[in-house]
Amino acid sequence: MPPAITYDSRKHVGVHAERVSHVSSTNFPGHHPHEDHSWDLERFKKGLTVKIERLSNRSIEFDLVGVDASIANAYRRILIAEVPTICVERVYVWDNTSVVVDEVFAQRIGLVPLNVDPALMDMKQTQNDQATDRNTLVFRLQVACERRKNAPKDTTDPSKLYINHEVLSSHLKWVPQGEQEIVMAENPPAPTNLNIVLTKLRPGQEVDMELHAVKGVGKDHAKFCPVATASYRLLPLVILNPEKPVPRELAEKFQECFSPGVIRVDPRTKAVSVDSKKTRKETMSREVYRHPEFEGCVQLARVRDHFLFNIESEGFYPPQRLLPEAIAVMRAKIATIKRAAETLLNNGDSLGDVEMADV
Repeated sequence: MPPAITYDSRKHVGVHAERVSHVSSTNFPGHHPHEDHSWDLERFKKGLTVKIERLSNRSIEFDLVGVDASIANAYRRILIAEVPTICVERVYVWDNTSVVVDEVFAQRIGLVPLNVDPALMDMKQTQNDQATDRNTLVFRLQVACERRKNAPKDTTDPSKLYINHEVLSSHLKWVPQGEQEIVMAENPPAPTNLNIVLTKLRPGQEVDMELHAVKGVGKDHAKFCPVATASYRLLPLVILNPEKPVPRELAEKFQECFSPGVIRVDPRTKAVSVDSKKTRKETMSREVYRHPEFEGCVQLARVRDHFLFNIESEGFYPPQRLLPEAIAVMRAKIATIKRAAETLLNNGDSLGDVEMADV
């Protein structure tokens, strides 16, 4: 039998019928008299855990344990806004007789994720920087719709009547520049999804465009965001009161107040217990608080330093690489702050050549 869990205001966030309590962290110096909570690297390393719960081609669920909410939220925001990707930025329209106007068409093309490793490209410092083979990828989009010869006369299916009735992301053709053909030979640039419909055509309509893709980050435009979603929640906790057990005749009703599998009921004794491995599935609906007969039987809470992350990748990065990329961005920010602080200590009059714009 696992040890009984008791509510601890230092570790848990209380979830009550109409409010939450103990949301602030207490692990910092001076909060509790005669207790030393100063930073200790060894203690932090012992409490830090990263555990992958589920991994697929496009999404990952993992637990981040032992950090403050400010750190977890920093990773979430970096994943959304500051991990770089490659997207189409400039569209040069030579011909477009489709029903979609140039501006809307260009915006749709920019949202197509590309399978290009951002590490292979440099980021432009300004939009007007000279395009080179180090900072720009060139694509060509050239599609014309024609009637299909010998098409059945009794069909209305456009795919049987016409050739190229849809402009797809697969029609984007990479045009290598400079040394790109050698550098990117193993993984030629292309959309990650080849079946994205950009527009539809009919006979006589065509599009002819040149597309320039550059490196950018999500805080500049949402199309550069490497994730579809990046969210976290605190680990739910269901704490039973041993001094006031759930009445046997109400065990099934008590079980239905929670997500499936969270509460176990012994078929013989009708004793109620919590499945600790499935509490992460609890939605914290607080349904149990609506029933006065269960008052005092249970306390709902969340573990303050146990974060359940859910990330859906979109673009080049496999999902398991996204957190390390976010950590690398944060380390670069910390290094910049460290250099600025050292410059202040050595020369308090100015920051010298330390660049703080990216912090």
